[in-house]
Amino acid sequence: MKLTLLFAATLLLGALAAPDASAQQAPREAFPLWPQGAPGALGKEDKDVPTLTPFFANPDRATGAVMVVLPGGGYGGLAPHEGRDYAMWLNEIGVTAFVLKYRLGSGGYRHPIELGDAARAVRYVRSKAAEWKLDPKRVGIMGSSAGGHLASTLLTHYDAGDPNAADPIDRLSSRPDLGILCYPVITMGEKTHQGSKNNLLGPSPSPELVTLLSNEQQVTKDTPTTFLFHTAEDGAVPVENSLMFAAALAKNKVPFSLHIYPKGPHGIGLGTRGWDPAARHPWVNECALWLKEQSFAK
Repeated sequence: MKLTLLFAATLLLGALAAPDASAQQAPREAFPLWPQGAPGALGKEDKDVPTLTPFFANPDRATGAVMVVLPGGGYGGLAPHEGRDYAMWLNEIGVTAFVLKYRLGSGGYRHPIELGDAARAVRYVRSKAAEWKLDPKRVGIMGSSAGGHLASTLLTHYDAGDPNAADPIDRLSSRPDLGILCYPVITMGEKTHQGSKNNLLGPSPSPELVTLLSNEQQVTKDTPTTFLFHTAEDGAVPVENSLMFAAALAKNKVPFSLHIYPKGPHGIGLGTRGWDPAARHPWVNECALWLKEQSFAK
């Protein structure tokens, strides 16, 4: 009898100690958006393979909401502090994050490749929602600088998915449920960041393409609600970019939260380029409150 009880207790302890099966399935390292190769790839090098790096919120705090994070870098590089650091902060407030390594102008890629990568990221996360215990109706997009342009492009150029697609992921909507734009490039017009424009559109884009990717001109009443922040003294991306997008949202009666701060350089991130919660910029708390209002964060 004692042996039987001991055996039963051992089984129970083993079951309690065993990791959750669904947690085992969830990835912990970067994985490719297209395992069989990305559409339009120019090769098979690292620069040709768009990936998502997962940052799952602790189960004790996880709300089920997700943010796809797009680092900036002028469409020529990707800034780690606008990817990993944002993801770690989002985890603190219960939001799971996926940092997107999208293809770049410096690697020979032009629009619409970047938009395709961002759209695929949102679709991919939605396709795994049940398996990874995420909410497919709470998937946001967050971008900084040129990453903010890409995020605003998806906010204004999403689609409902192709119901006839062979790939089931492509049948899902790429519409984000909300957006966060940090000192974003918005326009391809007079107030653009010229380096981002050149890398995305090439040296001599048509006027029609410039208009199409000037996202302040593409906002509609169906554009998702958006949080924006910028600094007035930004010397790289003029503050007018955020102001124009906010004005377009207001014109179309789309709810938004706009924060313009007098001081701060371009690329400020969370406030420093190191991990120092005590030095965080005020936008971080404002955004956390806004995400809580949207039922994304705790």
